[in-house]
Amino acid sequence: MGRDFDPVSFARTFRDAHVDSVTVFAKCHHGHLYHGTDRPERHPGLAPGLDLLAEQVQALHSVGIRAPIYLSLQVDEYAAREHPEWVAHDENLKIARWTPSAFQAGWNILDMSSPYADYFADQLDEVLRRFAPVDGIFVDMCWSQPSLSRWAVDGMRREGLDPADADHRARYADLVAQRYMARYSAMVEKALPPDAAQGVWFNGRPKTRLPQERPFVRHVEIEGLPTGGWGYAFLPYVARFVRPLGMPTLSHTGRFHESWGDNAALKPRAALLYENSRMLSHGLTSGVGDVLHPRGVPAPAVYELIGSVYGHIEACEPFVEGGEVVSEVAVVVDPGLGDHPGASNIGAVRALQQLRIQFDVLPPTADLGAYRAVVVPETTPVDDGLAERLGAYRRAGGAVLLVGPALLRNGTEPVLPDLPVEGLAPAPDGEVFLACRGVPGVPEDFPVISYGSRLTARALPGAEVLARVVAPYFPRSWDRFCGHSYTPPADPTEEVAVAVGDGMAAVTVSLLEAFHDHGLEAYRRLLGAALDRLLPDPLVRAGGPVHLETTVVRTGTGTVVHLTSFVPSRETPELDLVHDPFPLVDVPVAVRVAAVPHSVRLQPAGRELPWEHDGEYVHVRVTAADGHAMVVVEHDLPDGPSGTGS
Repeated sequence: MGRDFDPVSFARTFRDAHVDSVTVFAKCHHGHLYHGTDRPERHPGLAPGLDLLAEQVQALHSVGIRAPIYLSLQVDEYAAREHPEWVAHDENLKIARWTPSAFQAGWNILDMSSPYADYFADQLDEVLRRFAPVDGIFVDMCWSQPSLSRWAVDGMRREGLDPADADHRARYADLVAQRYMARYSAMVEKALPPDAAQGVWFNGRPKTRLPQERPFVRHVEIEGLPTGGWGYAFLPYVARFVRPLGMPTLSHTGRFHESWGDNAALKPRAALLYENSRMLSHGLTSGVGDVLHPRGVPAPAVYELIGSVYGHIEACEPFVEGGEVVSEVAVVVDPGLGDHPGASNIGAVRALQQLRIQFDVLPPTADLGAYRAVVVPETTPVDDGLAERLGAYRRAGGAVLLVGPALLRNGTEPVLPDLPVEGLAPAPDGEVFLACRGVPGVPEDFPVISYGSRLTARALPGAEVLARVVAPYFPRSWDRFCGHSYTPPADPTEEVAVAVGDGMAAVTVSLLEAFHDHGLEAYRRLLGAALDRLLPDPLVRAGGPVHLETTVVRTGTGTVVHLTSFVPSRETPELDLVHDPFPLVDVPVAVRVAAVPHSVRLQPAGRELPWEHDGEYVHVRVTAADGHAMVVVEHDLPDGPSGTGS
């Protein structure tokens, strides 16, 4: 282990790849330690005189690179072997493992209510004493792990919880996690320099719990390798949830073709460029995961790849330095769904991205006052608290779009008094169709299939109806059916599917979930038509391909519009890959800026762009071949707040 490590070439590799921080290992999943220690779990392959971690930290610091330190928590094979009683037990009193058989390669999962919590604290204490002041601590494998070990059972009884109840076991696992985070965070805080922005990060915790777990961390890290199971829809959702918290945030992808441990495969450069450009556009720091070869020498091919991408990011950073991402729409979601929020919320993110809407994702308890419009998807429960916040938001002049069950307070009564519909009630199961009117790009004489559940409703006088329900000739059943899929549409009914009133839009069908599941263009256009009525002057308007992603950053000197253009394609049964950027050719872009610009440039190319200003928007046309570019508009800033979100 580390037999070929050379501190000079090690540090030079990272410096030349435009890297400014490297997370280095004190302890791996096998439970081995990589620094000078008398503890028996020191890696047996390390030469007696080699303090690998200390030499890595010193080498990185010598060239001005930070070196946060990594320790694995709930995965520790050494501790599991030496103390099998510390391994978590499932509801059948079997040990908790990543694999069902002891004869399959896989990790044991440690129980944090056992003495293992003290064992880890001793390891962490030694690292902190040895390396203080630390640049940061990364603690991995930190989910809430239910267990029926004797320590967990005794702990639940002390808390008045029933070990036989699965919900109580989950509650106790959360409590144990809160306690160990508080304990280890307090230890790390004492070893940080006074001006530290980065402290300890507990990886594996749902970001939707950050509002409650924020006292334990100074910064946020988002692990999300698109090809490693997270997918390309993950980052846009989680980034928009984390962003309004205002905490420094590092987002991880990896140089691997697939996921962690795919060490002998590299992803295409275009994919890594796409992922890091996305991070930058969301106001995040770009992190790329690698695993150091056991001999201790970084692979040149890996850092040529990373360096080629980081060179682009480094060239872009000066134009967004100190800036804030600007959003004007809030999507209110159920934080109980965690970081993988299901069809309706991912459908909302995809549709709004494609519509060029600038938006954040918020929990129901968040302040909505800074946003011009609020969208509440189907799966967000609207209780009395959220209903009252929405009512106050409406009275202050905000616009609201509600989808499906979100139209009902506690599932029973209309959520707001000024809905553009009445007679809300659950509809019978079965497909219906939508007859759209006034929706650009959707023919008015062609009813569109609507999937999923819905509510019945009638439009109130004065409401604009964008879609009515068309019933089939008869419901499809085993003994009465027509065609392969559904019975054809008959005639429009008086039942309304999408209606818009003064600052209110009601969508009675499962539009966002259906867009996620079926991707029908008419659904996105229907949502866009409703939002156009609520937000007729959006922050950005942009043509170009539908996949084009836009974000807006307000800096001290003006406004920046990120344009990110790549297309992931499904190339294996479970893997989306990116091979090339998708060029933008003469794409019209308009950004709402009241002041007349001093200059408009395409960066980081440094190219002047011809522009027009109509008193409300700056208009340009953009051609860019590399997949990511920024329209940088320098202008005088207003004295007051912008009136938009994060």
